[in-house]
Amino acid sequence: MSKNYVVGFPRIGEQRELKKVLELFWADKCPFSEVEKVSLELKKRHWNYQKEAGINYISSNDFSLYDNMLDTAIMLGAIPKRFEGLQNEDLYFSMARGNKDAVAMEMTKWFNTNYHYIVPELSLSDNYELNASKILSEYKEAKELGIKTKINLIGPITFLGLSKRVDRGESYELFFKILPIYKELLAEIAKLDEKITIQIDEPIFVKDIEPKVLSLIKPCYDTLAKVSNTIKIVVTTYFEHSNEATKVLVHTPVWGIGLDFLYGVKNVESLKLIEESGKQFIAGVVDGRNIWKNNMQVSASLLTEISKIFNKEKIIVSSSCSLLHTPFSLKYEEKMDNEIKDWLSYSVEKLSEISLLSKFFFEGISNFTNEEKEAYEANIEANHKRKISIRIHNTEVQNRVKSFTKLQRDGSYEERIKIQKKLLGYKDLATTTIGSFPQTPEVRKARADFKKSAISKDTYEYEMKNYINDCIAFQEECGIEILVHGEPERNDMVEYFGEQLEGYGFSQNGWVQSYGSRCVKPPFIYGDISRPKPMTVDWMTYSQSKTERIMKGMLTGPVTILNWSFVRDDMPRPEVSKQIAVALSDEINDLQNAGIKIIQVDEAAFKEGYPLRKENIGTYEQWAVRDFKISVSSAKKETQIHTHMCYSEFNDIIRTIEDMDADVISIETARSGNELLKIFKEVGYKQEVGPGVYDIHSPRIPSVEEIVKQIELLLEVLPKEQLWINPDCGLKTRKWEEVKPSLENMVKAVELVREGL
Repeated sequence: MSKNYVVGFPRIGEQRELKKVLELFWADKCPFSEVEKVSLELKKRHWNYQKEAGINYISSNDFSLYDNMLDTAIMLGAIPKRFEGLQNEDLYFSMARGNKDAVAMEMTKWFNTNYHYIVPELSLSDNYELNASKILSEYKEAKELGIKTKINLIGPITFLGLSKRVDRGESYELFFKILPIYKELLAEIAKLDEKITIQIDEPIFVKDIEPKVLSLIKPCYDTLAKVSNTIKIVVTTYFEHSNEATKVLVHTPVWGIGLDFLYGVKNVESLKLIEESGKQFIAGVVDGRNIWKNNMQVSASLLTEISKIFNKEKIIVSSSCSLLHTPFSLKYEEKMDNEIKDWLSYSVEKLSEISLLSKFFFEGISNFTNEEKEAYEANIEANHKRKISIRIHNTEVQNRVKSFTKLQRDGSYEERIKIQKKLLGYKDLATTTIGSFPQTPEVRKARADFKKSAISKDTYEYEMKNYINDCIAFQEECGIEILVHGEPERNDMVEYFGEQLEGYGFSQNGWVQSYGSRCVKPPFIYGDISRPKPMTVDWMTYSQSKTERIMKGMLTGPVTILNWSFVRDDMPRPEVSKQIAVALSDEINDLQNAGIKIIQVDEAAFKEGYPLRKENIGTYEQWAVRDFKISVSSAKKETQIHTHMCYSEFNDIIRTIEDMDADVISIETARSGNELLKIFKEVGYKQEVGPGVYDIHSPRIPSVEEIVKQIELLLEVLPKEQLWINPDCGLKTRKWEEVKPSLENMVKAVELVREGL
């Protein structure tokens, strides 16, 4: 009998239903009861999809209204003091988004994915108390539908490892304070049913794990696995290998261990140990992070190799990680090229792949129904057609990239900055923004209408130019010194460029969750990349013609374009990245020749692409820095190159940032005071820096006094000559009624600080 398993499932809804109802609730346009109603409908639908596909192990508690790390903090009672007194949804969403009295908790990337989690804040003085209501109720909801789920939990060691201590201690010091809460939780879960499987996610185990953390694994899982003989614990890791932790886990009474065999190929080294321990083995062999159709023959061969080491009866076929990182279903892709569509698989399709693969592995093709045989043969044919398709390979592109010799721009930073300051004439503490302005319903409608040919190109451009004119007028009136055009023509900072590059594909409904209600629709790279014509020059030259002030050109960098796309799996990532970099170098040359004096090349996802293991970091840094420098290699000395990075702890990569050699870097620091900036001073960083002075991920409007204080903190670290003043990130997701007063306050704050210097 086949056995299969899905680590987790997307929760935003196949038509982004959760996003839509959350944003209505936040705008006071519907009651919270409507959010609860939609959430229950989504959970039921998602469970039924998995049941109908023949999935044996279906999850509950993988659903969240915002984020599972935030849910875990609520479960433990880890509530920061500034939110005390709030209850229920007011508490939950204030922690995630802030409120008029309290800033939101920090948010950062989930390992090396584009999903963001809320960073729990912990203190030795915390008093933790179990709140298991969400976890217990979801299990009961599924059971009422006749579906017995496994319950997903974020493990205690991962929770601590991804949290921060606000009292300067180490999070792991709180291990023996939270372990009893987990123990109490499992005791409550054990009461739900005669036998329950609990999936405990410990992805922190795939990083370079310190001995003191390694020493927590055995006491943790000895304790939890002994809570009740009615529960079966599966400890799951993903995104890399976890061999050090697995060596310890096999000596605990957990029932099973789940490993990722696609992104953690070295996990094969642990197979013998797991087999000897007699535990169940959950084999992650269907890609949960990418959208390419599973190659059934390759996966079956991998499972066969595993079964040579491991008892076949103890193997369960699984996704490599949660399907949260892939879009919902291909059934809404009505406009996609059929040839390319046949190469793809989204979350719902992956369910069928997992089910079919497990039956093939355990029962063989002789036990397939006619429908299953057809599906298996169609899979083989689709993979073969993709491999030989002439749409994938472009010899001209490959030859140009291979022979590309301009690997960095001319002149040292010291030489360039003297020329730039004289030419550009900006003040100390120069004010600017990161790039985008609010994408209003009118802008989105005009863009959507143009895409479906409901309005003409002239009408569309008229609407976009009116918006650009308004953005420029506001910035000039407000007092912003270096302007941006607002990016109304851009649906997404990666998709927009992908649409204009050869080798890219796009979806109608390929949405994945980035954070909270924020969804992105990543394009996908299926073939060799080239730029048929300029991508931004017309918009930027129009914008510059409307102002005497300097207008920044805005591009997304090669590494971010790569990391925020679904990337082809038939070519090494560094080779794909270099193709993008060469295309961008042409764009920068066209922009500067058209009179654009400052060009920002955003590398928002540079840090998130870092390997999870130190042994692989050097190789990544080498090609990632190479490709940023290739992309800006065409810039003249007088052209000032800016870059922007999101959510990055820079201590370990500051020298790499220096190697990128951008003239100005803007970074997100508003939620961390000046702590993030100190590393720039410590290493003697020469280039100019724009630390964000207010958090754009919260709807609250910062006061002039707050921003003055923030700037003063920055001046404690770096001199005024080296600092730019800007918001944390782009303003696309905010509303004008939040953006205008915030930027006005930012400019006033700069004026006050300048007066005092």
